[in-house]
Amino acid sequence: MLATDKPAAARAMIEITRVAKTYRTRDGEIPSLRPIDLAIADGEFVVVVGPSGCGKTTLLRMIAGLMAPSEGEIRVGDRIVTSPHSDVGIVFQSALLLPWRTVLANVMMPVEVKGLPIEQYRPRAEALLKMAGLAGFESKHPWQLSGGMQQRVAICRALVHDPKILLMDEPFGALDAMTRERMNAELQRIQLETRKTALLITHSIPEAVFLADRIVVLSERPGGIAAIYTVPLERPRQLDVLGKPGFIELTQTIRKHFNAQID
Repeated sequence: MLATDKPAAARAMIEITRVAKTYRTRDGEIPSLRPIDLAIADGEFVVVVGPSGCGKTTLLRMIAGLMAPSEGEIRVGDRIVTSPHSDVGIVFQSALLLPWRTVLANVMMPVEVKGLPIEQYRPRAEALLKMAGLAGFESKHPWQLSGGMQQRVAICRALVHDPKILLMDEPFGALDAMTRERMNAELQRIQLETRKTALLITHSIPEAVFLADRIVVLSERPGGIAAIYTVPLERPRQLDVLGKPGFIELTQTIRKHFNAQID
């Protein structure tokens, strides 16, 4: 189902207004994103798909304040994003856990870096690990965990300082297909329980349809919004939805935008 760019009757947590990005290099300017407008509601799960190089990660980095747009503005809550800010937690494709630190100590890293009271946030870290199915692993080290477990630790770390927004850039891209499906189910559960506003970048259309409230489809570079789809599937979604007609139909509709360029 095609959707408008801004959900009705919901407060926007992220507002992107005429945002564009052009990289300036020795060889000249390289346009990455054409001007786009998008609003993401508080508590909404939005997934961005598109071909490689279309500006998906660039968009995420600008929302996080890690990169400035060339044009336009981004607001998180009531504030214009001009620099890195504490309203986001970020999960990357690699878990990036410190091997010499325990699971709990890895999760507590943002608390230490931000100078927050450790004793106040340790119970939150422990509660997040329990919610992620990692109770009993607090004293383990990353090398003692599977890839999927490491990514669950990374998600807990991104949430420990209680950010308003969870940003994820291909967090399960390095996992095998079966583990990836299980992690999608875990991520859905965690997002439903925490009610965080979530933005996920992925090349996987089935992953997008399984997780999203809305899917933003970007075109070839310089990326622009080709379409936005509302996912009409009830939550919580079970993995057997992947074989149901409505799921398959939406997946095929989105795939047509790229002539099978997206896996």
